[in-house]
Amino acid sequence: MTGARGTAGYIAPEVFFRNLGGVSHKSDVYSYGMMVLEMVGGRKNIDVEVSQTSEIYFPSWIYKHIDQSMNLNLNEEITGEEEEITRKLITVSLWCIQTNSLDRPSMTRVIEILQGSLQSLELPPRP
Repeated sequence: MTGARGTAGYIAPEVFFRNLGGVSHKSDVYSYGMMVLEMVGGRKNIDVEVSQTSEIYFPSWIYKHIDQSMNLNLNEEITGEEEEITRKLITVSLWCIQTNSLDRPSMTRVIEILQGSLQSLELPPRP
Protein backbone atom coordinates (compact mmCIF):
# COMPACT_ATOMS: atom_id res chain seq x y z
CA MET A 1 0.00 0.00 0.00
CA THR A 2 1.32 3.39 -0.88
CA GLY A 3 -1.31 5.71 0.63
CA ALA A 4 -3.02 6.33 3.94
CA ARG A 5 -6.12 4.29 4.68
CA GLY A 6 -8.84 4.82 7.24
CA THR A 7 -11.83 6.89 8.19
CA ALA A 8 -11.37 10.66 8.19
CA GLY A 9 -11.38 11.98 11.74
CA TYR A 10 -9.87 8.79 13.14
CA ILE A 11 -6.53 8.96 11.37
CA ALA A 12 -3.70 10.30 13.51
CA PRO A 13 -2.34 13.70 12.46
CA GLU A 14 1.19 12.36 11.91
CA VAL A 15 -0.11 10.25 9.02
CA PHE A 16 -0.76 13.45 7.07
CA PHE A 17 1.72 15.85 8.66
CA ARG A 18 5.13 14.20 8.77
CA ASN A 19 6.56 17.11 10.80
CA LEU A 20 4.53 15.78 13.76
CA GLY A 21 6.59 12.58 13.79
CA GLY A 22 6.45 9.26 12.08
CA VAL A 23 3.62 6.80 12.03
CA SER A 24 3.90 4.33 14.92
CA HIS A 25 1.83 2.22 17.29
CA LYS A 26 0.73 5.52 18.85
CA SER A 27 -1.18 6.24 15.63
CA ASP A 28 -3.52 3.38 16.53
CA VAL A 29 -3.90 4.84 20.04
CA TYR A 30 -5.21 8.03 18.43
CA SER A 31 -7.81 6.08 16.44
CA TYR A 32 -8.85 4.20 19.58
CA GLY A 33 -9.34 7.45 21.47
CA MET A 34 -11.52 8.94 18.76
CA MET A 35 -13.62 5.78 18.56
CA VAL A 36 -14.21 5.71 22.33
CA LEU A 37 -15.18 9.40 22.37
CA GLU A 38 -17.75 8.72 19.68
CA MET A 39 -19.13 5.73 21.58
CA VAL A 40 -19.36 7.58 24.89
CA GLY A 41 -20.87 10.70 23.35
CA GLY A 42 -23.28 8.90 21.11
CA ARG A 43 -22.39 11.08 18.16
CA LYS A 44 -19.86 11.18 15.37
CA ASN A 45 -16.63 13.04 16.01
CA ILE A 46 -17.64 15.60 13.37
CA ASP A 47 -21.25 16.81 13.40
CA VAL A 48 -22.08 19.07 10.46
CA GLU A 49 -25.67 19.59 11.61
CA VAL A 50 -24.89 21.71 14.70
CA SER A 51 -25.72 25.40 14.87
CA GLN A 52 -22.31 26.70 16.06
CA THR A 53 -19.01 25.85 14.44
CA SER A 54 -17.42 25.34 17.89
CA GLU A 55 -19.68 22.29 18.32
CA ILE A 56 -18.70 20.63 15.03
CA TYR A 57 -15.56 18.87 16.32
CA PHE A 58 -16.67 16.60 19.16
CA PRO A 59 -13.37 16.57 21.12
CA SER A 60 -13.51 20.39 21.28
CA TRP A 61 -17.09 20.19 22.49
CA ILE A 62 -16.08 17.65 25.17
CA TYR A 63 -13.27 19.90 26.43
CA LYS A 64 -15.69 22.80 26.64
CA HIS A 65 -18.21 20.80 28.70
CA ILE A 66 -16.10 18.33 30.73
CA ASP A 67 -15.74 20.63 33.74
CA GLN A 68 -19.47 21.20 33.89
CA SER A 69 -22.04 18.68 35.00
CA MET A 70 -21.24 15.21 33.68
CA ASN A 71 -24.54 15.18 31.80
CA LEU A 72 -22.80 16.12 28.54
CA ASN A 73 -26.18 15.74 26.82
CA LEU A 74 -25.88 11.95 26.73
CA ASN A 75 -29.70 11.76 26.53
CA GLU A 76 -30.16 9.64 29.64
CA GLU A 77 -29.83 9.67 33.41
CA ILE A 78 -26.74 7.88 34.70
CA THR A 79 -25.74 6.51 38.12
CA GLY A 80 -22.69 7.67 40.05
CA GLU A 81 -20.74 4.60 38.96
CA GLU A 82 -21.69 5.13 35.32
CA GLU A 83 -20.69 8.78 35.59
CA GLU A 84 -17.24 7.79 36.91
CA ILE A 85 -16.77 5.25 34.10
CA THR A 86 -17.89 7.82 31.53
CA ARG A 87 -15.53 10.47 32.91
CA LYS A 88 -12.67 7.96 32.92
CA LEU A 89 -13.35 6.91 29.33
CA ILE A 90 -13.51 10.52 28.18
CA THR A 91 -10.30 11.48 30.01
CA VAL A 92 -8.39 8.47 28.68
CA SER A 93 -9.69 9.20 25.17
CA LEU A 94 -8.53 12.80 25.39
CA TRP A 95 -5.06 11.56 26.34
CA CYS A 96 -5.16 9.20 23.36
CA ILE A 97 -5.91 11.97 20.85
CA GLN A 98 -3.04 14.28 21.76
CA THR A 99 -1.54 15.84 18.63
CA ASN A 100 2.00 14.93 19.64
CA SER A 101 2.23 11.14 19.56
CA LEU A 102 4.82 11.23 22.37
CA ASP A 103 2.11 12.62 24.68
CA ARG A 104 -0.23 9.69 23.99
CA PRO A 105 -0.20 6.68 26.31
CA SER A 106 0.57 3.21 25.02
CA MET A 107 -2.37 0.80 24.88
CA THR A 108 -0.85 -1.03 27.86
CA ARG A 109 -0.95 2.24 29.80
CA VAL A 110 -4.54 2.87 28.62
CA ILE A 111 -5.60 -0.45 30.15
CA GLU A 112 -3.80 0.38 33.41
CA ILE A 113 -5.52 3.76 33.56
CA LEU A 114 -8.95 2.25 32.90
CA GLN A 115 -8.39 -0.24 35.73
CA GLY A 116 -7.24 2.51 38.12
CA SER A 117 -9.17 5.18 39.97
CA LEU A 118 -10.57 8.33 38.46
CA GLN A 119 -9.12 10.47 41.26
CA SER A 120 -5.54 9.80 40.09
CA LEU A 121 -6.36 10.79 36.52
CA GLU A 122 -5.75 14.35 35.35
CA LEU A 123 -7.25 16.03 32.32
CA PRO A 124 -4.76 16.35 29.46
CA PRO A 125 -4.03 19.61 27.67
CA ARG A 126 -6.16 20.40 24.63
CA PRO A 127 -4.67 18.75 21.55
